[in-house]
Amino acid sequence: MADPRTIDALADAPAEAPPADPQAEPDPGGYSLRRDVSFSALLAGLIAVVVCYSGPLVVVLAAARAGHLDQAHTASWIWAVSIGSGVTSLLLSWYSRLPVVTAWSTPGAALLVSSLGAYTYPEAIGAYLVSGVVVTLLGVTGLFGRLVRAVPTGVVNAMLAGILFEFGTGIFSSLHSGPAVVISALAAYLVAKRLRPRYAVPAALLVGAVAAALTVGLSLHLGHGGLTRPVLTAPAFDGAALIGLALPLTLVALASQNAAGLGVLRTFGYRPEDRLLVGATGAASVLLAPFGSPGINIAAITAAICAGPESHPQPRRRYLAGMSIGVLYLVVGCFGGVLVSLFAGLPAALVAVVGGVALIGAFQGSLAAALADERGREAAAVTFLATTSGMTLWGIGAAFWGLLLGVGTQLVLTARKRG
Repeated sequence: MADPRTIDALADAPAEAPPADPQAEPDPGGYSLRRDVSFSALLAGLIAVVVCYSGPLVVVLAAARAGHLDQAHTASWIWAVSIGSGVTSLLLSWYSRLPVVTAWSTPGAALLVSSLGAYTYPEAIGAYLVSGVVVTLLGVTGLFGRLVRAVPTGVVNAMLAGILFEFGTGIFSSLHSGPAVVISALAAYLVAKRLRPRYAVPAALLVGAVAAALTVGLSLHLGHGGLTRPVLTAPAFDGAALIGLALPLTLVALASQNAAGLGVLRTFGYRPEDRLLVGATGAASVLLAPFGSPGINIAAITAAICAGPESHPQPRRRYLAGMSIGVLYLVVGCFGGVLVSLFAGLPAALVAVVGGVALIGAFQGSLAAALADERGREAAAVTFLATTSGMTLWGIGAAFWGLLLGVGTQLVLTARKRG
């Protein structure tokens, strides 16, 4: 999940690598999986998977409940995003020799929490499919960067902050149903954030689960425990769903995920091929949309785990971390039904607090970026308020209207006056 404060800078970042270029390191023996593999790289992949499936999965399950999906379709959704992330992480890391990590979009799942219930499931699948096609075309044609720059950064971030707002307030509104669970999980998150930031969300989930077991109780079970059976759904194309779902999902994927994910790789000195990575993840999104995947994107936070020095002291050998997380994605995805069964037994208060703390970083980053430019603050405020209102007009959700009203406000306030 990306830090939206960096969206504008990352979208404008040049393709040239920083002075320390790991791709230019001497490599007399060539690449060899047997020689390059290391325990630290494999461990980095494992940590990244734990981060992906702790808080973000709770948001996915909340979106599934909002869309009234049964367990089979929910498991298929988890299967689709896991298999798509696994295949793309594994193959792109191997092919490019970069620590490429892909994932589903947590802000995108948060958007679906408030929007998915307004459309039929086939209409949502149609919106996922269209979004994937658009992302693929923008990636392979090189129009990706130009489109990200065309929409005011403050407006996009304000829309994202509005989508995430109810998750933050959900932490505190759930206090009445499970105060011990919420307080203990939040305290664990804050302590871990201070000492070991990357483990903050898993710590909140673990401590909150213990508190729930001691107070309100846990009803966990493994279900049938077998391999997940993906469910194929024929898409239906509805204008309201395309505007209310496909458009916001596309913008979140491009601006909040892919731009920041590419920027993380550049930060560590790599030179990722924008067209290859965005195009490949977009194509995976198209193929897996009929099975319930809203989209596969380039990851940012988990990419930082795999691309950083903790993965391996030698940057050119960190690609194994990307391959490692790819393999683990595939393993977890095959047993998506087990995850659904386990997380379905979590109390509502625990789901609310874990989902909320998992999105605090994204919320504060998007809110700060939305208000960073003084000239665009009024447009950002309009976008934020409209998005958080939950308004629906002609079957189209608040995220689109917030974006439209914000862009309109920006154009009116910044248009040159005629003399």
